[in-house]
Amino acid sequence: MFETAGQYIIRAADFIWGTPVLILLLGGGFYFLIYSRLAPLRYFTHALKILTGKYDDPNEPGQLRHYQALSTALAGTVGMGNVSGVAVAITMGGPGAIFWMWVSALLGVSTKFFTCSLAVMFRGKDSNGEIQGGPMYFITEGLGKNWKPLAIFFSVMGMIGVSPLFQANQLTQMIRDVVLIPNNLGGTFQSDLITGIVISIIVGIVVIGGIKRIGNVTGRVVPFMVVVYVLTVLYIIFSSPAQIIPAFKTIFNDAFTGNAVLGGSLGAVIITGVRRAAFSNEAGLGTAPMAHGAAKTSEPIREGLVAMLGPIIDTILICTMTALAIIITDSWIESSADGISLTAHAFDMAIPVFGKYLLVLSVTFFAMSTLFAFPYYGTKCLGFVAGAKYGYIYNYIFVIVIIIGAISNLRVIIGLIDISFALMAFPTVISALLLSPHIRRAAKDYFTRLKRNEF
Repeated sequence: MFETAGQYIIRAADFIWGTPVLILLLGGGFYFLIYSRLAPLRYFTHALKILTGKYDDPNEPGQLRHYQALSTALAGTVGMGNVSGVAVAITMGGPGAIFWMWVSALLGVSTKFFTCSLAVMFRGKDSNGEIQGGPMYFITEGLGKNWKPLAIFFSVMGMIGVSPLFQANQLTQMIRDVVLIPNNLGGTFQSDLITGIVISIIVGIVVIGGIKRIGNVTGRVVPFMVVVYVLTVLYIIFSSPAQIIPAFKTIFNDAFTGNAVLGGSLGAVIITGVRRAAFSNEAGLGTAPMAHGAAKTSEPIREGLVAMLGPIIDTILICTMTALAIIITDSWIESSADGISLTAHAFDMAIPVFGKYLLVLSVTFFAMSTLFAFPYYGTKCLGFVAGAKYGYIYNYIFVIVIIIGAISNLRVIIGLIDISFALMAFPTVISALLLSPHIRRAAKDYFTRLKRNEF
């Protein structure tokens, strides 16, 4: 019965991630880019200055500094999607899927600029009277109370989309395949169950502390985990400098032809790239606006500029490096592994003995930081639907679901998360399109004041 249900989930995910979602995410991103007159790209340097804290004001409304808001959002995006998600993309769609991940991410820059600006512009109050941000609030505050059913729909899908199934599954798989099995310490259902229980205990200690503790932890963990992973991958890439250009050629060639080795069609490659990019940077899905909506700022455009850095960091930079490591080592051809195990194979080929353990260290931080950030989103979603006083219940549900993810099938989990993400994207992007004139007017005003040095 469970196998049949799993197959239905996989088929449903493949169906829903067809033309409508591609038009929504790619078309929406392109519209935002043109409608804003390329503002997110033109003010990239200013966005970096905001991130340094130059414009922080502790007296402004909100809960997190700009840096903490981005760190919390990145903790939810710079994670397993950048390591195992890239491997899944290459396995399912060939190297050409990476090109479409780039396209989706570049358009996602504008999408995040608009959605996260809206998260601050149309902040609402939960039933406890605390200021909150996110798609459910800019739908109801910006479009009106008649749109509340759409906001509730987003929140319900959000609770599923930010569940820990994928992160727990891939972290457990990494520990099993790299640490336990090679050292004859386990690799059974029981060992996976124990691993899941240990992870759930660690995550429970952090997330039950609330958003301020999550912001403090992610603010310290995210930079460290990124540095360790980036240095290791750069070593792998530049250990074979002659293979770098051919690897890029493989990506570009397969992007428009499909991959002969994997038997992919062009349409399948594009869909796979967009799906995995959405999983990586979540532009248009609505999770990041919930974090950026908690930023201490009264300038919506300022927070939108900070948010737009997310897709550049996690997809354009980190995902590309992961892809190059997999392609340069030819592990995507030589190995039948999937997900995180394929990335581990690439690391082991490039750095014998130590490589896979460096990946274990990095992946542990990647997965744990995401597991720390996601409950915050789920709590806000449940709080919106049932009332803020019940939001904390999601933390306990989240901790239990970690154990389920640790012992579940990877493809079924990916299918379930993909369905949720697609259904989250519709209310997020559609409402952002309807509210986009507000952001355009606010952007014009903000950049005019910036040129006058009024800040």
